[in-house]
Amino acid sequence: MIRATLASLSFAVLALLGASRTVCADDLPDLGEAARAEFSPQIERKIGERIFNEIRLHEPSYVDDAPINDYLNQLGSRLVAASANPSVDCQFFAIRDNAVNAFAMFGGFIGVNTGTLLTAQSESELAGVLAHEIAHVIQNHLARQIARAKQNSIATMIAMAVGVLAARSNSQVASATIASAQATSIQSQLAYSRDFEREADRVGFQTLAGAGYNVRGMGDFFTRLQQAGRVYENNAPVYLRSHPLTVERISDMQSRADASPYRQVPDSLDFHLVRARIRAQANAPRDAANEFAAQLKEKKFASEAATRYGLAYSLLRAKDMAAAQREVEGLLALRLSSPMIAGLAADIRLAAADSAGALAIYRDALQRYPQSRALLYGQAEVLLAAGQYEQGLRFLDSQLQLYHSDYRLYGLQARTFALAGKRLQQHRAQAEFYFLQGQLGPAVEQLQFAQQAADGNFFEQSAVDARLRELRKLQAEEAKQKRNGG
Repeated sequence: MIRATLASLSFAVLALLGASRTVCADDLPDLGEAARAEFSPQIERKIGERIFNEIRLHEPSYVDDAPINDYLNQLGSRLVAASANPSVDCQFFAIRDNAVNAFAMFGGFIGVNTGTLLTAQSESELAGVLAHEIAHVIQNHLARQIARAKQNSIATMIAMAVGVLAARSNSQVASATIASAQATSIQSQLAYSRDFEREADRVGFQTLAGAGYNVRGMGDFFTRLQQAGRVYENNAPVYLRSHPLTVERISDMQSRADASPYRQVPDSLDFHLVRARIRAQANAPRDAANEFAAQLKEKKFASEAATRYGLAYSLLRAKDMAAAQREVEGLLALRLSSPMIAGLAADIRLAAADSAGALAIYRDALQRYPQSRALLYGQAEVLLAAGQYEQGLRFLDSQLQLYHSDYRLYGLQARTFALAGKRLQQHRAQAEFYFLQGQLGPAVEQLQFAQQAADGNFFEQSAVDARLRELRKLQAEEAKQKRNGG
């Protein structure tokens, strides 16, 4: 459940809208592109970043797991590339919640409950859910939904935006948010309109087909949810409450699928591995290991590789290194290739104090999977653990040239600089780590510490001074917007 506070999110939206231009309630736009009058793509992205940072920093159910988020973004990127707008910037993340749900926020941030990954019976079904959410982003549905409500005040509109987000995650959380913002008028807006849902079905279906997935996956998944809703009655899946299903929508999806050529699409290995990883994390390490071991013994599994992966990963979490190593060797004997398998094998080596072996695995795997962030982080961690600071800094610098907005890389860089005894560079990297998470105050403080460090040369000190001026200017702008906003 999303616990980010209404006050902090409301201020974020107010500040960003205030930076754009003054908004009058009577001028709120209608449907379509007119919504861009108040929510330009740039403003939407900034709002989405603020809300996502709140979730990432303060929401306990946010899944801070690189392999899981790697998989979601790989799958999502494939879908976006096949969509009607392949240039749209989407970022996918997981929420640890057994409820079946997914939700699109401002700016292309798309959350997926772990329950959705476990409920989907094929990768095409999961892809169908993501394609539907991507369609909501491409069609600008959230901004259009809020804009056409024509609320009486900008504060109410902001509260509605946060309420919509909360409803996408958990309707019970949304109720508290709605209560402070004209509940009667807003509650009816929390669910996407039927027109928006039909549009997302149509656009999502085209995306699913273009990406090469089984187009029946979307209809199959939604049909199962609809049947679950009938069983649970008033306790229907969260997804049904924020994405209302109708017989007409289900029939339309089935008709589209029937009119399309049949295509049997096998699931990727990583689809099964991610599900095993999520199941392993849901239980105590030893209990999870016992469950996976029983499945292997009784041969009750959809994927032997995924079950062995789950067992090895659970044993690693249980700190049983010898058993974990034996199981990962059995997994490797299947001769299957995946960045998740390579990463697990390296993590087990590192936990067993074999940093050289772990580093060799990471280097080889990155040659085959250069876009895997989980492998990048893993190699940096190994170099750090092995005391190879200079080599680690060169590696991190090369990756930051490619991923200059990755806060994790800056965090690893700050730790490496600290152990290498480079205080100015440590605080400078730590400042970027905070800044990219929306923590402007701590970022400024770190740059002040960098100024006080005595180990930087003239050019390094000048870079710190220039960056500090930039962030202080942003601080002043935020303070002004806060005063103007109330």
